[in-house]
Amino acid sequence: MADSSLLSQTLSRIQPSPTIAVTQKARELKAQGIDVIGLGAGEPDFDTPDNIKDAAIEAIRRGETKYTAVDGIAELKQAICAKFKRENELDYQPNQITVAPGGKPIIYNAMIATLNPGDEVIIPAPYWVSYPDIVLLAGGTPVIAKAGPETGFRLNAAELEAAITPKTKWLIFNSPSNPSGAAYTRKDLKEITDVLMRHPHVWVLTDDMYEHLVYDDFEFTTPAQVEPGLYDRTLTMNGVSKAYAMTGWRIGYAGGPEVLIKGMAKVQSQSTSNPTSISQWAAVEALNGPQGFIAERAAVFKERRDLVVSMLNQAPGLDCRTPEGAFYVYPSCEGCIGKTAPSGKVIESDGDFAAELLETEAVAVVHGAAFGLSPFFRISYATSTQALTTACERIQRFCASLT
Repeated sequence: MADSSLLSQTLSRIQPSPTIAVTQKARELKAQGIDVIGLGAGEPDFDTPDNIKDAAIEAIRRGETKYTAVDGIAELKQAICAKFKRENELDYQPNQITVAPGGKPIIYNAMIATLNPGDEVIIPAPYWVSYPDIVLLAGGTPVIAKAGPETGFRLNAAELEAAITPKTKWLIFNSPSNPSGAAYTRKDLKEITDVLMRHPHVWVLTDDMYEHLVYDDFEFTTPAQVEPGLYDRTLTMNGVSKAYAMTGWRIGYAGGPEVLIKGMAKVQSQSTSNPTSISQWAAVEALNGPQGFIAERAAVFKERRDLVVSMLNQAPGLDCRTPEGAFYVYPSCEGCIGKTAPSGKVIESDGDFAAELLETEAVAVVHGAAFGLSPFFRISYATSTQALTTACERIQRFCASLT
């Protein structure tokens, strides 16, 4: 059997995705007959709309099952250009658009295409678990800028300014945020973009994947929309996974300067090659077809958000703010640290909290350290109201059992 010397040093710099690990653990416990409620996955429980499925089936029947252009078919690039113009007031041409098998490869391609050893990438914490590891894989250096509860989990101008150095290559920006659900108003964004305008060597990768999942009349805006002066150094990323309930179809896309888009296509030509042809045709229908269901589903998510926030704030030792968007809450478990669980274990971290919660009450959540900010944990409320109610009752019971 081969030993670990087979593996590259690059692998030692990164960790497996903690959110995927939690979801897999929940699946394994369910397979053992344990009634686990998994709140780890960022995946809508709604089904892909029928018109999108039908478009995929029609594409198969038309024979759209061959290789495509490496970074997307012309029809999808046109649909993406139309989407950016319609919803974000951004003018992109097809040669400024790239399509990849998911949002994660968009980020990976951008980092591989641009980072040299020593280049720094600013990542506000809490962050989506994959950002730092992708930067490390690409040979860059993640620079973590705190965006804690005192600012509503939003990066402020002073923290950004302090993090920028001559080595800074990118800011990775995410609104609404995974894991906190925090979203930036136009005013918030303007303060961030004003800092970036003073540092012309810093590029912006904005992850807008949760654009359509905002609540309470929140108005979504994106950096290049708020500050047109950033257009030539912004990669505006999005996808069909969350808003269209198409996680498994694996389509992410982005608009940006042609030189960057070409570089990303070059990377993709030597890695995944083209996204699945059938998924691309489904995405054309998603972007061009009826959009009314998005708001209807967002209203359901808002109801779930309100339920979860209310119930968590009734649990002893927890404190949960109401997020503006996405389908996550990021409650503090600071009030539980130092207490003893029913197993006799003292809870010394959010990792201990999540582990004991799974062991005692069979509720799977992701601990805050995975997202770079403790002591918190992430709950995805992209599941049924019944499951959420039961899970929150179990969490309340667990917190009440701590001594």
